[in-house]
Amino acid sequence: MPVTQGLKRPPYLQPGDTVAITCPAGAVDAADIAVMAAAIEARGFRVVLGNTIGTSYYKFSAPDAKRAADLQQFLDDPNIKAIFFGRGGYGVVRIIDQLDFNRFNAFPKWLIGYSDITCILNHVQQQYGIAGLHAHMQGGYQVADYHALSTDSLFDVLCGHGQTYVGDAHPLNRFGESAGELCGGNLALLSDLVGTPSEIDTDGKILFIEDIAEYKYNIDRMLWQYQRAGKLARLKGLLVGGFTDTQDNAVPFGMDEYQMVAEKVATYNYPVVYGFPVGHQAENYALVCGASYRLQVHEHGWCLSRQP
Repeated sequence: MPVTQGLKRPPYLQPGDTVAITCPAGAVDAADIAVMAAAIEARGFRVVLGNTIGTSYYKFSAPDAKRAADLQQFLDDPNIKAIFFGRGGYGVVRIIDQLDFNRFNAFPKWLIGYSDITCILNHVQQQYGIAGLHAHMQGGYQVADYHALSTDSLFDVLCGHGQTYVGDAHPLNRFGESAGELCGGNLALLSDLVGTPSEIDTDGKILFIEDIAEYKYNIDRMLWQYQRAGKLARLKGLLVGGFTDTQDNAVPFGMDEYQMVAEKVATYNYPVVYGFPVGHQAENYALVCGASYRLQVHEHGWCLSRQP
């Protein structure tokens, strides 16, 4: 049953704490993970690598059972204070129901990732009321996609600091002020989780969405799915992030992604931000799923803030 009590926030990290990196979905080269591990160690933490690092099995980092076992050992290990995910791709939905979250529920720790990791973040928020960290994975540590403020925002959260993000105005932004618990992630995953135990309750929450490499008609279909399921009706706010590498058919769809969103939320009354810096891009700011945020949108721009 979904949790009915307040949010449980994992303990903030202390210098010298041990963290783990595992790949519960797609494969990652060991050399790329080495760059990620070195950056985490430079922040004062000890890094342990899972058995799914640098391995591959068809589309995945390893067979389902091995990926599940790798994550399970870190969920259960009291010496591991946070779990960083190496990459998304596809595969978490294949193992989520094999995982035992009982020990994790009793002793929460930070889970850090995005994209396919949306499945895990939504699951632990909805079923256990435990906050997770939507933030970049190994790609964000590579030179080509490095964005210092995004990386700093990740470690600011882990070390117990608050957040204040500000941005510019957008023609489609809808003005207003609100506050609420944050939820969201990759639109494809959010849509796929409807009707499952990992489906997030969006009522009274600030929702954020992003996606990559989808056809425009499919983005529209997923948005209609979320709208028809009632997921957009009772929000406190909406943050529309990056829709990167979007594809179109030979006959154009005729709308861009932000126009599609605006169409679905036109009859609602909450503030909306377009171009929020979250998604499959270098500028991918850390967001605490389950934490309470304040959103302000006005003619000159927007501000999203959270107290530690």
